[in-house]
Amino acid sequence: MDSPRVASRRTAQRSLGRLDRDRQAAPQVFERLRGMIISLELPPGSPLSRAALAEQFGVSSTPIRDALMRLEEEGLVDVFPQYATVVSRVDVRLAQQAHFLRQAVELEIVRGLAISHDAAVAADLNRTIALQQQFAKAGDFEKFMAADNEFHAQLYAACDKQDIWVLVKSRSGHIDRLRRLHLPSPGKAQDIVRHHKLIAKAIGAGEPDEAQKYLRTHLSGTLSELAQIRARHPEYLSD
Repeated sequence: MDSPRVASRRTAQRSLGRLDRDRQAAPQVFERLRGMIISLELPPGSPLSRAALAEQFGVSSTPIRDALMRLEEEGLVDVFPQYATVVSRVDVRLAQQAHFLRQAVELEIVRGLAISHDAAVAADLNRTIALQQQFAKAGDFEKFMAADNEFHAQLYAACDKQDIWVLVKSRSGHIDRLRRLHLPSPGKAQDIVRHHKLIAKAIGAGEPDEAQKYLRTHLSGTLSELAQIRARHPEYLSD
């Protein structure tokens, strides 16, 4: 039998090991839950049980709590103390603000990239677009959206603005859910691919005004169809 000192040391080591696993798991749990919300795998109104999520992810309650706190900060979950935690409805006002932010930032990014006239950037973008085309043909909306985000992340990375992309992404949960609701509409995925091709072509050709024009059209597509999206999914949206 272990002495009390040895037993205490082993208990402490197990606790430290668990804490270390929790720290490593927390970002992964957050990204997975966020992805489930954005993809509508967890639609607005879905209840989120900490115990059930801990069991699902095979972690303690700590990384679940931390993930839910971060999701609340992004406005993607509503926490009612001592009652329930649920996936929030899509806040149209926050979606409009995120659109304003993304457009303001990305118009400057594509202009700068077009002025730089870097063919390698355009080539990288076109490789991502080719993947998007494959996913669109397969009807795989989740992979299509991942490639869509990768296209925009590449724009930020090409001008060394990755930290701004992280900020923009953290503010884009509501507009991204609106886009996911809009994506199954006939021709929507094809429109996105077409816009991306035009943006990449303008960057490769050194045409900043054209790059900005196509980007503005691209980013405004979903909000221009807001009335139709609301009519199809009134239970998912709030003003």
